[in-house]
Amino acid sequence: MKASELSYVELHCHSGYSFLDGASHPEELVLRAKELGYPALALTDHNGLYGSMEFAQLAKSAQLQSITGAELTLEDGSHLTVLVETPTGYANLCRLISEAHLTSPRGEPRLPLAVLLQRSDGLIVLSGCRDGALNRWLEKGTESGERFARRLRDVLGPARFFVELQDSSVKGDATRNRALARLADRLGLPVVATRDVHYHRRERHRLQDVLVAIRHRTTLDGSHGLRRPNSEFYLTPSEEMSWRFATRPDALRNTLEIAERCAAFDLTRDLGYEFPDFEGSDRGAAIETLAAVCQAALEEKYPPGSKYRIEAEARLQEELRLVDHHKLAGFFLVYRDLMELASVVAGEIRRGRPRASSNLPPGRGRGSSVSSIICYLIGLSHIDPVANRLFLGRFLNEALTTVPDIDLDFSRDIREQLILRVYEKYGGEHAALVCSFPTYRLRSTVREVGKVLDLPAGELEKLA
Repeated sequence: MKASELSYVELHCHSGYSFLDGASHPEELVLRAKELGYPALALTDHNGLYGSMEFAQLAKSAQLQSITGAELTLEDGSHLTVLVETPTGYANLCRLISEAHLTSPRGEPRLPLAVLLQRSDGLIVLSGCRDGALNRWLEKGTESGERFARRLRDVLGPARFFVELQDSSVKGDATRNRALARLADRLGLPVVATRDVHYHRRERHRLQDVLVAIRHRTTLDGSHGLRRPNSEFYLTPSEEMSWRFATRPDALRNTLEIAERCAAFDLTRDLGYEFPDFEGSDRGAAIETLAAVCQAALEEKYPPGSKYRIEAEARLQEELRLVDHHKLAGFFLVYRDLMELASVVAGEIRRGRPRASSNLPPGRGRGSSVSSIICYLIGLSHIDPVANRLFLGRFLNEALTTVPDIDLDFSRDIREQLILRVYEKYGGEHAALVCSFPTYRLRSTVREVGKVLDLPAGELEKLA
């Protein structure tokens, strides 16, 4: 990427994953960025990386460089924009976001600045928007602003801390930018232009206003002080950014420099994660362990001379070959470990109850994984894939590019204790819960938007 090819890359951008704030889908942002000729785009949703993988995949398919990042909220409510430069930076950003959510009240993640600075390797930090940390300190006085900026410069270095300038035709922008630029020049810090994007096109600002009103449980009329001051927070053509920052072209050039540096990290690439092998440091031990476990179970389920013995042996060898080819032995052993742990928990909880003597498994696999003889032999499935002529290819095949999907269902009586036991066994650093995002359906959307528009309740229910 050369500066002559484009004068600007957006580095501060929110999608719908900035819940009830961003008003565009990641796909809309990607397509608009391509339309504008951007070679790269950053996604910096509030206190989360929820949309980062979707965004990265969409950008890759559109031949657009994706930049992974987030806008973090500090303890005082101010913001810093953080971009990932290296895999280490991505790991650090994940940990910072986790800590902010785990140590703060639900729905209000806050992060101490000291914690951010301790885990800053591989990250590029921008000073934030109008609610940015540097702006907050500068409003208290020039000395306070300089003291704060100097602290970040001393820890991060001038190459990883940029003073963020924003011009969205809001009253005070010009004065604020002049003060920030003077401070940056005095301290030898680079400046960078951003737009604080919340929607891909200007006309989407109306939806963004509605979302903000919903978030604050008020009406449009009652949310004037909460909404964006105008409709300028959209993905902007580079020509417009050029005249907005005509006096600081370095702020535009630096967007290109940052994008070039962040190109070293691609979320869609293999990040080098490995499954545990359970029997040493080399993956050969894991496949040997899995093969031994499966062979022992095969002797029990398909004894010599049984109807499906020969077919089962051939199928097992083929599956083990595929597992070794894709380096998935540790993956299957983790699932076996979980099932054995579930058996222990079920035995403890159901002791003396009728279910204890039913001899039922503590959990069962479902979906395409039941077609695997390995899953059958290690106890993840109760269905014989050989006897039932189940097709393996949908679950495991030569051309596999992602980890196979194994769904295990555990009964309600053991589920909560099993989750706690998993954390105990593997440790908090190696176990995690995942979340899902509820989305609006048509009727709930009508109701929420109707409330924001202050429609009469009776008429709103009829419409819904």
